[in-house]
Amino acid sequence: MLDQRLIHDILTLALSTGADFAEIFLENTESNLIALTNGLVEKANWGIDHGCGLRIIYGGGGGYTAIYAYTNRTDRESLLNLVREAAQAVQPNDSGKIQSVLTLNRLTIPDRHPVSILPSNANKKEIVDRLRSAAAAATDYNSLITQTRASYSSVIQNILIANSAGLFAEDRRIRTLVSLDVVASSSNEKQTANFRSGTKRGYEFVESLDFPTIGRSVAQTAVTMLKADLCPSGRMPVLIDNGFGGVIFHEACGHSLEATFIAKKNSVFADKLNQQIAAPIVTAIDDGTLPNEWGSNNIDDEGTPTRRNILIENGILKSYLVDYLNGLKMNTPSTGSSRRQSYQFAPTSRMTNTFIAPGTESPESIIADTDFGLYAKQMGGGSVQPATGEFNFAVLEAYMIRHGKIAEPVRGATLIGKGSEVLMNIDRVANNLKLVGCGMCGSISGSAPVDVGQPLIRVKQMTVGGRK
Repeated sequence: MLDQRLIHDILTLALSTGADFAEIFLENTESNLIALTNGLVEKANWGIDHGCGLRIIYGGGGGYTAIYAYTNRTDRESLLNLVREAAQAVQPNDSGKIQSVLTLNRLTIPDRHPVSILPSNANKKEIVDRLRSAAAAATDYNSLITQTRASYSSVIQNILIANSAGLFAEDRRIRTLVSLDVVASSSNEKQTANFRSGTKRGYEFVESLDFPTIGRSVAQTAVTMLKADLCPSGRMPVLIDNGFGGVIFHEACGHSLEATFIAKKNSVFADKLNQQIAAPIVTAIDDGTLPNEWGSNNIDDEGTPTRRNILIENGILKSYLVDYLNGLKMNTPSTGSSRRQSYQFAPTSRMTNTFIAPGTESPESIIADTDFGLYAKQMGGGSVQPATGEFNFAVLEAYMIRHGKIAEPVRGATLIGKGSEVLMNIDRVANNLKLVGCGMCGSISGSAPVDVGQPLIRVKQMTVGGRK
């Protein structure tokens, strides 16, 4: 994507400012989006995003300063001018010593994510027909269904990363995402249900889906919640289902384990390595190596190979998620957790595929042993404060549990609490781990694809916000 001699010249010029480290990130991404509303094509977009980001890190005086600049022009003169402009913000180090660029060595790593059909080879009419079949099945399910929105998106991202420490790495990333949102309406109420699944695969993923079944299932959830009674509020046991239920750990706990916040001590989990922060039955993992999972990569966005990071083991905090720059500040090596949305963003530590590990119990036994509580079958959106771990999440599909059985559906439920308290209050973990490629996670380095997941878990006491 760039000549190695040009790369060497760019990095050398960056170091000539007195910097300690320089890095370039080159990207060429082809993206597709097809979206239907009520079965009619609303969007059919195709585009190319191309450009280069430059990061210069200066260390000294007890701290580190990072300068980031980017451009969508990648000819030699434009890139060298980018370095000169960025370097104006970098002050020479006290010693006056100029670092040298080490010999660039190509990083070779096996591709863990085979693709059978490139998205660029997919038949667009066939995609529309498949999306339309899901929307039609949802609409035909019940007259209370008033709106559908179905979409398909794909990206083919080619990247090149090189730095002054001698790293030279290239990778190709292919992802596909399918979603369906359904609205059920009555005279005074609307309820939404959705399906969203992403993978690090090509069009073969789309061919594997049963779109009419997806449409009927999502419509059934929307109608069930529309007819449901209002959820009671108060403290009670809460069972959070597998799959997307893991969004609570992701948001309320996972972000607080990212070095982005840990390095600033702006996290409830700062300085707690090797301390108990969860119940002994809880083990939590972030694994960017899982084949074809939505949040996986061969290398992170600094060129470090991704890996399996055990964050919590039997309730003990074992690791944070660390990128290069925050690792310098923490005196900790990178965990292959650096991510960015595109060349327009500086990288930082982020999650990949983050999940609670499975336990040994069956979901049925946990439900049977719960006399009363809330069964949160499908989670919705929410908000969290990483410094405190306080969160508030909507539940899209919920049922009461009475005398060890799933009983009546309820709507309007929210889960309120602190991530640190939830971790300590998990008293049952099932054996039915499920990962879900749910979409994009936002942070200071933009949006990044992530998986969330867990088996069914029980939180022995949790605040449930309701409408009665």
